[in-house]
Amino acid sequence: MWMLTHAWIIPAVPAASFFVILLVGRRLPGKGAPIGILAVGSSFVMSLVAASQWIDRVDTAEDAAEGAEHGAEHGVEAVVRTITWFENGGVQIDVGTLVDGLACMMLVTVTLVSLLVHIYSTRYLEGDRRYTHYFAFLSLFTAAMLTLVVAESTLMLLLAWEGVGLCSFVLIGHWWEDKPNTDAALKAFITNRVGDIGLIVGVIMLFWGAGSFDILDINRTVLEGGMSHTVALVASCALLAAVASKSGQFPLHTWLPDAMAGPTPVSALIHAATMVVAGVFLVARLYPVFFEGFSIGSSGFNLLAFIGALTTIIGALLAFVQVDIKRVLAYSTISQLGYMVMALGVGAWTAAMFHLFTHAFFKAGLFLGAGSVSHGAHHTFDMREMGGLRKDMPHTYRAFLICSIALAGIPPLAGFWSKDEILAGAAHGQEEAYVVMLIMGAVTALLTAAYMTRTVYLTFFGSYRGEGHPHESPPRMLVPIWILSGLALIAGVANLPSDFAPSDDLAHRFEHYVEPTTFFPPLEHAEFDFGLAGMSVALAVAGILLGGFYYFAGRGPRGLTERNPLARAGYRFLENKYYLDHLYTDVIIGSIKRPVARAAYWFNQRVIDGAVNGAGVMSKWLGNWTYRFIDQGVVDRAVNLSGTGAEGSGQVLRRVQTGRVQQYAVLLFAGAAVLAAIFIIVI
Repeated sequence: MWMLTHAWIIPAVPAASFFVILLVGRRLPGKGAPIGILAVGSSFVMSLVAASQWIDRVDTAEDAAEGAEHGAEHGVEAVVRTITWFENGGVQIDVGTLVDGLACMMLVTVTLVSLLVHIYSTRYLEGDRRYTHYFAFLSLFTAAMLTLVVAESTLMLLLAWEGVGLCSFVLIGHWWEDKPNTDAALKAFITNRVGDIGLIVGVIMLFWGAGSFDILDINRTVLEGGMSHTVALVASCALLAAVASKSGQFPLHTWLPDAMAGPTPVSALIHAATMVVAGVFLVARLYPVFFEGFSIGSSGFNLLAFIGALTTIIGALLAFVQVDIKRVLAYSTISQLGYMVMALGVGAWTAAMFHLFTHAFFKAGLFLGAGSVSHGAHHTFDMREMGGLRKDMPHTYRAFLICSIALAGIPPLAGFWSKDEILAGAAHGQEEAYVVMLIMGAVTALLTAAYMTRTVYLTFFGSYRGEGHPHESPPRMLVPIWILSGLALIAGVANLPSDFAPSDDLAHRFEHYVEPTTFFPPLEHAEFDFGLAGMSVALAVAGILLGGFYYFAGRGPRGLTERNPLARAGYRFLENKYYLDHLYTDVIIGSIKRPVARAAYWFNQRVIDGAVNGAGVMSKWLGNWTYRFIDQGVVDRAVNLSGTGAEGSGQVLRRVQTGRVQQYAVLLFAGAAVLAAIFIIVI
C-alpha cells in the first residue's frame, strides 16, 4: 500500500520537472525534453504500481468477505492521506490524496497518454523556437491533471482545475505570434472562466450543505440525507456549468474546436486524457451529489442526461461540414464527451468511465495520426489538400483506420464495448428507461460512423491534391500511434460482459476494480443486450455504407445545397456552428461592449478631454500673465534698472580715475578717516 498512501509523488515528479526544465533545460542535451519524458515515465510506472496495489486491495477484501460468516459484502474504502493546510474561523482545511479505483484508472490513462505525447513531440516540434518552454508546460499540464485526479477535497480539486486551465491557455497559444492562436487561447481561457464560476459556487454550496470540503464527507452526507434536495439540486446545476465549459458540453463547447490552433500533440493530450475529461471526472467523483440532485435513479429525464445526449448529436453534425481534419476530430470529441455525460445522467457510471478509458486511446491515436498526416503532407490540416495518402503513408493510414473503426463502435474494437454499455444503461439501467437519451445516442452512432468514413476517404483515398510529395513520418511519431491503435484494439477486454468473457473471473473487471463500493449510490448494471448491440452495430455499419456510397462510389445527391434553399440554409446553419459564436460575440458581448464603449467615449471626450483641454487653456493664460507681469514687469525691469545703475556708477567712477597719485592718496586718506570715525562712534 505504500504507493497508494504516497500517491502525491505521482503528480509531484512532473511538477518538479517543470521547474528543472525551465531553469536548466536549454543548457542540457535534448533541451529539456528527456527530463520531461523521464518524469512522466516515472509517474506512469508509479501509477501502474498504485493500480496493482489497488487491485490487490480489492481482491484481499473480497476474499475476506467470502470467508466471513453469512457472506458479508465486501466494501473497499478509498486510501486517504491528509495534512492540515490551514485553519480559519475554527474550520480545519486539509489537503491530501484520495486514491481508489477511479483515481488509479485515471492515473494510468493520463500518464500513459502523456508519455506517448511527450515522445511524439520530440520529433513533431523539433527545431521549434520555444521547444524547451513547450516541454516545461507539457509536464506542468500533466502534473495539474494528476493532482486533480487524486484531490481529496473540493478545494484542492478547484486549485488543480484552475491549473489545468492555465496550462491549456499557455499550450494552445504556444505560437502566439499568430493572432488566430492567441484568439483561440483567450477564447478557451475566458469560456472556461465562465464555467468556473459555477464550480466555485458549487464548492461553496457543498461546503455549507455538508460542513466540509472533504469529498468523501460530502458524498456521505448526501447519501445519508444530511443535505437537502434543494441544496443538492442547485449545487449540481452550478457544477454542471463547470462541466459544460471544461468538457465541451452544449452550449459552452465553442472553445474546444478553436483550441486546435495549438500544436497537434497538445490537442491529443487535451482531447484524450486531460483537460476535457476533467468535467466528466468531476461528475464521477461527486456522483452522489448529482445522483440525488437530479434524481437520476427515479426518473426518465434529467438535465445532466439531456445536455449530454444533445451534445452528442450537435457535435456529430458539425463534424460533417469541417474541412480541417483536426476540427473533425475536435467535434468528434465533443460528441463522445456527450456520450460520457449522458451515461452519467442515466445512471451508467461504469459505462461512462469505461468509455472515458477507451476513448483516450483511440482519440489520442487519431489526433497523433492527424499530426503525422500533416507532417507528411507539408504541414496542412486541410483535407482538400490531401487524398491518396494511404500509398505514401501506409503505417499512418492503418493506425488511423483502426482508431476510426474503434470510434465508430465496430466490434470487437474497444469503442464498441464502451458505447454499447452506455446504450444498454440508457435502455435498462435504472427504474425507467431513458428513451429519449437512447434514441439520441443511437442516432449519434450512425453519424459518427458516417463522418469518420468521410474523413478517411478525403485524407487517404482518391488522388493527392496537395503540394510536393508526401512521405511517411519517422519512428518517434509512428511508435506512439501504433501503441495507441493497439490499445484501441484490445482495451475493450477490460470490461467484457459475462457472455463473452472466457470465465466469470475475467468478466466486468473494470467495473469490479474501478466502481466505488463505499459512499456511492446503488446502481443497476444493465446486462449485455444482443438486440440492442445488433442495432447499434447495424447503425454504425449503415453510417459507413452511406459514407462509402456517397464518397467512395460517388453516388447520391450532388449540389443539393445549391439547388434546394432548405438544404442550403441547413448547411449554412451548420457551417456557422449554430450561430453560437455570433450569439456570444456579437449579441451578448456586443450588447455589453457597445453601451460601455459609448459611455467610455463620452466620458473620454467630455470629462477627460475636457479636463485636459481646460488645463491647457488655464496653463496658456497663466503663462501669458506670468510673461507680461512677472517676467516683463518685474524681472526684466529689475534687470534693466540694475544695468542702468551700474552704467551710472561706472560713469561717475570713471571721472575719479585721473591717473594722479596725489589725488588717489587724498581719497584714500579721506576714506580711512571716515572708517575711523565710524569705528570710534559705533564701538
